[in-house]
Amino acid sequence: QLQLVESGGGLVQPGGSLRLSCAASGFSLDYYTIGWFRQAPGKEREGVSCISSSDRNTYYADSVKGRFAISRDNAKNTVHLQMNSLKPEHTAVYYCAAGRRYYCSGSPDEYDDWGQGTQVTVSS
Repeated sequence: QLQLVESGGGLVQPGGSLRLSCAASGFSLDYYTIGWFRQAPGKEREGVSCISSSDRNTYYADSVKGRFAISRDNAKNTVHLQMNSLKPEHTAVYYCAAGRRYYCSGSPDEYDDWGQGTQVTVSS
């Protein structure tokens, strides 16, 4: 069974940066398409970024293009999400998800395993 644990969230000022990590155990993340999602209070869970298993292409929601970057660290079996130029609107719980599908999807239904989430708060 694949286990995912997110870390790296916290409180940051507007314009600041955070680096989220998704550490896996049980299986190598090389076999999975990995997505990052976020959910703010009263809102639906939405896709933020993804890196595919088939061709290692990356996906970013329009709202975070040029600000966020997703990457794999194979030596540590970890996927990172570097978040720069953060805004208060980015405040949410961020989740890491893994799926066996070959290509990226922004739909939560396309992923099989989820971490517990990590809180990101952007505030002065």
